[in-house]
Amino acid sequence: MRLDFLTEENVGGVDLFLRAVLGTLSLVVLALDLASGSLKWVLAAVAFIGIFSGLTRHCTPYSLFGFSTAKKCCK
Repeated sequence: MRLDFLTEENVGGVDLFLRAVLGTLSLVVLALDLASGSLKWVLAAVAFIGIFSGLTRHCTPYSLFGFSTAKKCCK
C-alpha cells in the first residue's frame, strides 16, 4: 500500500498563513484562560491542527481528496 501521499507538503500560501495564525491565536486564548467548558476543547483542537499543519505544511484530508494549496516546484 502506497502511503507516501501522507507526508507530502500540500499546504501553502494564504492557507498556511491562516492555519498558523488561527492556531497561535487559539493557543493564546487558552493560555490566558479566556475560554471555558467545551470551547476549551474546540480551541485546543484548532490550536493543535493549525500549528501542526503550519509546521509540517501537510493536511491529511487534503491528501485524501487530492487537493493542494502548495506551489508546485520544478525538479
